[in-house]
Amino acid sequence: LVLMNWFKRNIKNIKTPTSQKKEAPDGMWHKTPNGAIVHIRELKNNSYVSPEDDFHFRIGSNEYFEILFDNNFYKELDENLSSSDPLNFKDRKSYKNRLSASKKTTGLKDAIRTGVGKINGLSIVICCMDFGFIGGSMGSVVGEKISRAIDYSLKKKFPILIISKSGGARMMESTYSLMQMAKTSAKISLLSNEKIPYISLMTDPTTGGVSASFAMLGDFNIAEPNSLIGFAGPRVIKETIGSNLPKGFQKSEFLLENGFLDFIVDRRNLKNKIYKLLSLLKD
Repeated sequence: LVLMNWFKRNIKNIKTPTSQKKEAPDGMWHKTPNGAIVHIRELKNNSYVSPEDDFHFRIGSNEYFEILFDNNFYKELDENLSSSDPLNFKDRKSYKNRLSASKKTTGLKDAIRTGVGKINGLSIVICCMDFGFIGGSMGSVVGEKISRAIDYSLKKKFPILIISKSGGARMMESTYSLMQMAKTSAKISLLSNEKIPYISLMTDPTTGGVSASFAMLGDFNIAEPNSLIGFAGPRVIKETIGSNLPKGFQKSEFLLENGFLDFIVDRRNLKNKIYKLLSLLKD
């Protein structure tokens, strides 16, 4: 209690805004945009949602798998698949060095992980993107791992959930990256042909080539509250069309109101919502 009171008195001295934090698990204390302070232990017990104002902190595949899979038990698919540097690309630094640095800081091989396990006893394949790995950008590995996960789903007749969190296509792979939009979209059509459910969960942010391909092709398109979802960012669109945008433009609530989403789900209810949805489809 004494420590909490001290934090409340000194909150103005906390300089790092929420937008600069990579993922919620970093650090012990976290501040929401509304000023609520919450300890990481409390966040973890609350699915990384602030209990005071319901703010959904950004999390990665480790946290989503822990929330969704029964007892955090799952088999990871294609875990050693990683990107090469087909174009010998270099901007401020070489793509090869950028990949190496991202692998070191995140402990990931690329911007997505895929796994198979159970949700309340129901078998499911889950693909989850990680924004911490080069902004969750979609390169060849992201497209390939989604494609292989769909192949696994087709073989086992398991439903599939894809959790999107991305800044768009990975420019360092150029056309190789853009090809993944068509590749993943074509694969998803195979799920439809076999009547295997595909649920797309869009989180903050879901933009660029990801939103223009597999993220919007779910049998059910759902999202977390207050998530930025769209192809280009609001600033770019505003400058392009030369006029002001509606309030809340590209937020999940706006998309729901205008028919682009089926429903918005609080992360604390996500597991049970998905289970109920799949149970209805199974019946």
